[in-house]
Amino acid sequence: MLKNILPRGRSRSLNRTHKIAIAGVGTLGAAAVAFTAVPASGQTTTTSEAAPTAKVAYSTKQIQDVHAGVTGQLAGASQKVAAIEAKQEAAAKKATAEKKAAAKKAVSQREAKETVSRSAARTEVKKAAPKSYPNNLDGWIREARAIMKKHGIPGSYEGIHRNIMRESSGNPMAINDWDINAINGIPSKGLLQVIPPTFEAYHVAGTSKNIYDPVANIVAACNYAADKYGTMDNVDSAY
Repeated sequence: MLKNILPRGRSRSLNRTHKIAIAGVGTLGAAAVAFTAVPASGQTTTTSEAAPTAKVAYSTKQIQDVHAGVTGQLAGASQKVAAIEAKQEAAAKKATAEKKAAAKKAVSQREAKETVSRSAARTEVKKAAPKSYPNNLDGWIREARAIMKKHGIPGSYEGIHRNIMRESSGNPMAINDWDINAINGIPSKGLLQVIPPTFEAYHVAGTSKNIYDPVANIVAACNYAADKYGTMDNVDSAY
């Protein structure tokens, strides 16, 4: 086509102006070709089709839901941590309480053992040192009654005291040298005026064999009265 554009008879060498003109024509031709490729509908057809761009939907609700979900997860995790800490604290308190209870129990057991030991020691002291009674009428009667209790011999303090005052006025060395027993050579002797044969027959083991011993005299006389009258309390006269 360039041959037809150049006039005949002219040099076929192209100067710079001709080259520019030819470039412009080429450009216009290319544009014309491109224009003729446009369909009648007015839409441009391209050789490569770009993939449709997906529309992104933004939603405030979705963001809120995500936030709520995360918040719920964090709350659940916090609750689990709190529950674990509560269990650990409860276990620690329980362990402390158990230690205190064990220590208290140990102290109680130790105190109980010490109490038993002291009680046993007191018992040993009592066994080693028998109870003492005053050396008077009151002491003699109380000591005699303690011995009588061990042997199951009845007799009240009042009944014994009443008969002693009638028989000897409380004199452990008293002796009757005028009644029938004295005439028979076996006078009544001691606090409760017991004749020797009766004292020997009703003497209680563990007491003195001396008829003038106040405690031995009382116990033997009460033993005799229990056998004959049921108790010294039932005796109101010479027996």
